[in-house]
Amino acid sequence: MNNKPSTAEPDWALLRAFLEVANSGSLSRAAVALGSSQPTLSRQIAQLEAQLGHALFERTTRGVRLTEAGAALRAPAERMREHAQQFAMVAAGRSQTVAGTVRITASEVFSAYVLPDLLLGLRRTHPEIQIELVASNAVENLLEREADIALRMLRPKQSALVARRLADQPLALYAHRDYIARRGQPTLSNMLQHEWVGYDRSDQYLRGFRTAGYAVGKDLFGFRCDNQIVAWQAVLAGLGIGVVTRRVAALSPQVVRVLPKIPIPPLPLWITAHRELRGTPRLKVVFDALTHALKER
Repeated sequence: MNNKPSTAEPDWALLRAFLEVANSGSLSRAAVALGSSQPTLSRQIAQLEAQLGHALFERTTRGVRLTEAGAALRAPAERMREHAQQFAMVAAGRSQTVAGTVRITASEVFSAYVLPDLLLGLRRTHPEIQIELVASNAVENLLEREADIALRMLRPKQSALVARRLADQPLALYAHRDYIARRGQPTLSNMLQHEWVGYDRSDQYLRGFRTAGYAVGKDLFGFRCDNQIVAWQAVLAGLGIGVVTRRVAALSPQVVRVLPKIPIPPLPLWITAHRELRGTPRLKVVFDALTHALKER
């Protein structure tokens, strides 16, 4: 590339596009992550290359990879992103207004079955606060402002985050009462002859059975789905025995708890926010409301 490099500082949007492509190794994957399109991303990379006077990527059969010039620029661009994130955090933390948006992330099951009722009271008390809910089992990055508050089953390790442990979420096994009428009451002696609802690709249930002393295979689960909401709906439809938190099961009187003697460790629950944002009035309102609502079982 023979373009004369520009002395102007590159647009941060172009550097963000560069980093996403560098980290994903693919224009298409980077476009999805940025909520953009591949042609737009290609134009941004071309614009940045024109400004810098260097080719940053070379195409391969599997995507793109950094050139020598691109590799040299990656670390400085990462440092710029860190400073930009810190700037955004401090600026957000200085906001003294309650009105605005708070972005929460929680698991799919928790988002679908627990949070709506809790957020109803919050919205009635503070209609000026809008809620964005990211229902995902993936761990959203609070440091990059993918969410303001996270409800997760693990404690974060980053020192820049503030976390509070809430009430553990007890788990138990359940089946629809029609299933029990059809197949009989599950017992420790006949449980492996019953129908079970489990995961597809995840081996979480298999490991749980083996920890309890039952060396079972995937074929024990006549219905398998990695989406936890769908798996619970299968239990509600009478497809077999499944596991869910007692809080969620209490919403469905048609299910019956079974095999209560099988010990299932409860799920720990943590609420997390960035330290810089903890003092923002609207974030504090939502953080405290969720903490109060979930501090008891």
